[in-house]
Amino acid sequence: MRRILSFVLLGLGVFAVALGLLLRFYAYPQLAKVPLDQKSTSVAQGDGITALVVETVDGAPSPEIRQNLSLTSTTYVTGDLTAPEVEEGGDVAVYVEAIRTVDDESDIVVNASVRSLCIDRFTSEAVVPCEGQYVEQERGNRVTSDRNTLQQPGISFKFPFGTEERDYRYYDLTARTTVDARFEGVDDLQGLEVYKFVMDVEPTKIADRKVPGSLVELPDQASVDVEMYYQVRRTVWVEPQTGIIIRGEQQGKQELLTPGEDVGEGTTVFQGTLGFNQATIDGNVAKAEETMGKLRLLTEWPLYMWIGGAVLVVAGAVLLATTGGTRGRRRASGDVSSVQRQPVNADR
Repeated sequence: MRRILSFVLLGLGVFAVALGLLLRFYAYPQLAKVPLDQKSTSVAQGDGITALVVETVDGAPSPEIRQNLSLTSTTYVTGDLTAPEVEEGGDVAVYVEAIRTVDDESDIVVNASVRSLCIDRFTSEAVVPCEGQYVEQERGNRVTSDRNTLQQPGISFKFPFGTEERDYRYYDLTARTTVDARFEGVDDLQGLEVYKFVMDVEPTKIADRKVPGSLVELPDQASVDVEMYYQVRRTVWVEPQTGIIIRGEQQGKQELLTPGEDVGEGTTVFQGTLGFNQATIDGNVAKAEETMGKLRLLTEWPLYMWIGGAVLVVAGAVLLATTGGTRGRRRASGDVSSVQRQPVNADR
């Protein structure tokens, strides 16, 4: 009976270890992926902002720099299930991101953009080949790229599952380049442990423009060729297990430089801070907690299975060893007893 029990313990232990390995190294990679049919909306708001607002007056655009504005920036992200790179159960998703920033008072669009790219479903990094990748920051001016050229390198939308306490490369849409997302510590946000990352873009030329002279304090010139410069400090708080950005804010500035002007001497056409509103933060917390609950079954339970399985294997091995020793001692004891029970001179 002890021998049977030892084999049962050994079998259960091996099964627990194997199941833990299966959950952690097969099931976890299958679950830790962003959805193909992504549909999400996030809203960032800010007050006291300086921005360039273009109204239509008598059928013609009339640009004006306004101050102390309240702006709302809404970001929509949807998955493109028709893209050739998308396969059920595959590792690549194709996302389309549309951003629209409006002046709350006039409802005039201050800025808008749309882009599409292919991302790795685990790391959130852009990947190629990607047939339909593009960036459109001005209406009607869509910039595409060869399917094998990485147009928007780095991380986009979120951080990887299992985000680590280190720096990452994140794609900045306005600067059209990757920037360092520097790890700067661990915070608590609504009961969640989050990692804080900071990204800085130093003043960078992003476009050449032709604008009315009156806009850049040159009223005697009908139009002026200028350079647009952009700088920003972006801070995000990331839940590390899921990589979801729980909270984000950015302090940005854009200015127009006429010939001979240096950065800081031009005409400011945007300056202010935008940050996720409370509804967006609450929604991100709820999503992170839901995803964490699913992932926990595949990250914590395997550890318990490995420990429990190891204990069962050891217990089974010890029981089997002691069972063999006991049987041997019993056989030896039985032989001696039979000899001792023989009568003296019985063979005579």
